[in-house]
Amino acid sequence: GRPAPACVLGIDLGTTSVKAALLIGAEQGQAVAESCARETQAHTSSLEAGPQGMEQNVGRIITALNECLAALPQQQLQRVSHIGISGQMHGIVFWKRDKGCKWTECGTGHTFEPEEVSHLITWQDGRCSPTFLSSLPLPQSHTSLATGFGCATVYWYLKNSPDFLKSYDAAGTIHDYVVAMLCDLKKPLMSIQNAASWGYFNSRNKSWNTDILKKSGFPVHLLPEVRDPGSIAGGTICAWHGIPKGAKVGIALGDFQCSVYSCLTERTDAVLNISTSAQLTVSMPPDFQPPETPDPSSAVTYFPYFNDGYLEVAASLNGGNVLATFVDMVARWTEELGLQVQESAIYTKIIKEALAQNDSKLSVHPTIFGERHVPEQLASVTNIAVSDLSLGHVTRALCRGIVENLCSMLPVQHLMEMGVRRILGSGSALARNEVLRQEVERIFPFPVVYGKDVDAAVGAAMVMFHRK
Repeated sequence: GRPAPACVLGIDLGTTSVKAALLIGAEQGQAVAESCARETQAHTSSLEAGPQGMEQNVGRIITALNECLAALPQQQLQRVSHIGISGQMHGIVFWKRDKGCKWTECGTGHTFEPEEVSHLITWQDGRCSPTFLSSLPLPQSHTSLATGFGCATVYWYLKNSPDFLKSYDAAGTIHDYVVAMLCDLKKPLMSIQNAASWGYFNSRNKSWNTDILKKSGFPVHLLPEVRDPGSIAGGTICAWHGIPKGAKVGIALGDFQCSVYSCLTERTDAVLNISTSAQLTVSMPPDFQPPETPDPSSAVTYFPYFNDGYLEVAASLNGGNVLATFVDMVARWTEELGLQVQESAIYTKIIKEALAQNDSKLSVHPTIFGERHVPEQLASVTNIAVSDLSLGHVTRALCRGIVENLCSMLPVQHLMEMGVRRILGSGSALARNEVLRQEVERIFPFPVVYGKDVDAAVGAAMVMFHRK
């Protein structure tokens, strides 16, 4: 007859989908009781930036969020005491403080929908050219500025469409927006994780570069207040989808940090994730401080983590997307030859052929998408011998190249010096490709554990669970 234990809700607002997960206390910590994902299909064209722009319709993202929550069991939502929210970093959305959303009653409580809100300009946005970025003031930060970063996008509007900025008096990431609406925040709050991803933020003293920004006419009133990740932003202002009014909402967190948090338990573990892109991550010692100024040629970046810690990250733009492009190329070649083969059949076949080829002298440098630290260096194939031209040889060499490229960014020797003893392998490309897994085990001299599901929604819920 004891009351049912409280639940924690985790939400991740991703680039293509929204995910929600309900966590309950279990003997071994926490267990996922229910989860649900919905595709947002939110991509939309950018009127101002044209083909370089990458924007999403906020209304569609919130619709997907509402559908996710409506699909979760009511009796568990009614027991939610804390909500953790993560989402895609770097991007920016603008809104009017007193007209950010409209609350309406639904069958199970209340929901909100966006009102006077701009599109979300995502992290993939390409409107800020290298020339434009080099014209901006130098940030006092450990991260280099890049296109798609919130502050860079504001500068772009300042130059190209200043009237646009006059329509809004608040800004944040998409997940900052959701937190602000749930708690009716008059001034948006932002975690150090998200602030660092916008540029012009000094992680050492936890503050925006306001002096530098003011001097160049930047609208500093749009910058959110910054707090530590894991802190509480406020309480829900009404019963949201049946979640009790007053449920505690955490400040919005970075999706990358939450993904790592969901699986990284030992400081001696490194996390290797290969899905569309690829990341290799290790946590830094507790006393680590990032450099004062960025090194644009460095292959690693430092992401603020939790409890004033940092993650060292080799974030490659080349992962499963390289294999997908290779499969697409083979499909187009066969089509040009007058044959029709499904891409899924090609994928299965090339993996099978590569498994039959234990080795290949062929060397593939697979960076067809460039890398942030060397954008101009594209892919190449060397050491081509007649004996190594089969599909199996090429696929084997391509898979090895993807892993070697990551390893060149964060070398084995460095991982050993950091005390790494084990690698946690995750991500869709690694899960479905045995050749890739073989190459990981060949290149890294550590035991590799697979099936650690990295999940930002679960990570966001875990953060709040540990703060309860």
